[in-house]
Amino acid sequence: MENAAMAVNNRSIPVNLMNKKVLVVGLGRTGIALARFLVKQRAKVTVTDQHHEALLGDYPAQCRRMGVTLQLGEHREETFITADLVVISPGVPLSIPPIQAATAAGVPVTGEMELASRYVTESLVAVTGTNGKTTTTAVVGEMLRHSGKKVFVGGNIGSPLIEHVVHGKSADAVVVEVSSFQLDTIETFRPRVGVLLNITPDHLDRYPDLAAYGRAKARLFENQRGSDTAVLNGADSFIRRLTADIPSRRVFFTGRNEAEAGAAVFSDRIFIYGLRSQNQKEIPELEATFDLAGTCFVGRYGQENAAAACVAALAAGAVPSGIQGALNSFKGLPHRLETVGEIKGVRFVNDSKATNVYSVLCALESFTSPLVVIMGGRNKGSDFTLLREPVRRCARKVILMGEAARQIQAALEDTVSMETAKDMASAVDAAFRAAFSGDVVLLSPACASFDMFTDYTHRGETFRKAVQALS
Repeated sequence: MENAAMAVNNRSIPVNLMNKKVLVVGLGRTGIALARFLVKQRAKVTVTDQHHEALLGDYPAQCRRMGVTLQLGEHREETFITADLVVISPGVPLSIPPIQAATAAGVPVTGEMELASRYVTESLVAVTGTNGKTTTTAVVGEMLRHSGKKVFVGGNIGSPLIEHVVHGKSADAVVVEVSSFQLDTIETFRPRVGVLLNITPDHLDRYPDLAAYGRAKARLFENQRGSDTAVLNGADSFIRRLTADIPSRRVFFTGRNEAEAGAAVFSDRIFIYGLRSQNQKEIPELEATFDLAGTCFVGRYGQENAAAACVAALAAGAVPSGIQGALNSFKGLPHRLETVGEIKGVRFVNDSKATNVYSVLCALESFTSPLVVIMGGRNKGSDFTLLREPVRRCARKVILMGEAARQIQAALEDTVSMETAKDMASAVDAAFRAAFSGDVVLLSPACASFDMFTDYTHRGETFRKAVQALS
């Protein structure tokens, strides 16, 4: 399989886009935001999407109102190779033939994140990782807001970065979630604070191996300077190796050695050491502590994400009181270990965002109650056998659905009772029948949603409605 991170020609992005022929690939929320920005730059804008108009909602109509040319239902190579610039949305692989043809023809190809960053004047805080990046991004934004700062939070979470550029509102800080796909197309993107939470096998349908996926994640730091900060998972030897030679200052939110700056978590408390001082001391001084008791940050992974957010927020200028206030008030995000109901003592938890095996491992470790787990969807190249022992230990039963049901069933054979359901309503009903009072029914799919749903949000909302129908 080809590596998704193929060479692109984005060094030669035109400085002045007026009258340039710019092709936007992908007409979703990012694509329409790009079109809006490019029209303001007086570019000649074409948007292409392989989906037909009926599947694209109101976006085609919005494009027509802006005078944007549409090419829907297919990608036309001629449009790619005759453009002055091609800008791709995050989900578009660089390996598709029209983009490769554009690259071969010398046409600059870039992504929305790289293009937008060239117009951002505020300091950037960027968060990446396989799991936990959306929650961590949101919490960092709240910590800065509680510290009295005006903040834009977006990127791969919510609003694309280009929307901040279009609206032109000033901010004290810009906090963005960044995916590996977005990092594949960066060239000058430079976060003043970069956070790498973890690297576990994911998107192996887009990358040839874990090493290539890890290199894509580590690109977050390649344009940083000595005055910038890299917030890293020090307990991960792979991440330590990947970032050994980065130009910025490394601090660690877990796995910190005694002589290193960063954070440590003990008994529901986060301790911050040596972050403010750039001086190398034999043992960094304790600078701040934060209390996690009573917050939504439970389990080892939740607490580590909170520690990463604390370190990043402090590095970006937050104050300790603001950080603690955000920790206390943050209630979590939809589709991430979100309780959506309780019926006859059975709690229903929506973790639809758990689209890979390691997300499910994190979810299983977050509960002490017996679990009935709903899993399945479209496999992204995951090794489901990694779930055997955790499922045996934590789950009363597994309900399977979607394309990967048989693969998961084979991987978990002889570990737990399993049942197959045809749709979400049937899965929720089967899970409820298998559960006892005090149990948790957990939707944690370990798979992408695209076999049955438009995205993980649609899957999570379908789960919520099925629970409501039960009650």
